[in-house]
Amino acid sequence: MDRIGILRGDITKLDVDAIVNAANETLLGGGGVDGAIHRAAGTGLLDECRRIPEISPGVRCPTGEARITGGYHLPARHVIHTVGPVWRGGTSGEPALLRSCYWTSLKLAIEHGLATIAFPAISCGVYGYPIDQASTIAVRTVGEVLDADRTLESVLFVAFSEEMEVSLRRAMDA
Repeated sequence: MDRIGILRGDITKLDVDAIVNAANETLLGGGGVDGAIHRAAGTGLLDECRRIPEISPGVRCPTGEARITGGYHLPARHVIHTVGPVWRGGTSGEPALLRSCYWTSLKLAIEHGLATIAFPAISCGVYGYPIDQASTIAVRTVGEVLDADRTLESVLFVAFSEEMEVSLRRAMDA
């Protein structure tokens, strides 16, 4: 886990190959980190997201999948958009979908030759995923991918709160 780091701060300020956006299925912006990334990147990001084909009405990226775009006015060169699950008690496939968000985001990074990537706390805001459960899934999934692939140099988890940072650190120490 020496290639995994944790930082409390603003993901839109990071100079990495890619930041991950906790997006909604439209990819057209929203609240929380999604809105912050769209605002910081500028209109070019929204324009590129609009060009991503809908696979069903209003859905450019289904829950658990990921898409990649340019970073525009962000220090990050790319944005990897992933749609996390809404928490419904844990019996509607949420853990597998959340795991898939991290896995597909990392696979996109590898496919595009990226070396550094930063993740927000996917599904932990308005989607209501319990922070400790989400942290465990995030850390385990990223660790598994890093164990299997040496092209990724570092993965950074960016916590939006002290509670999230503490939870991620507990998951790293487990």
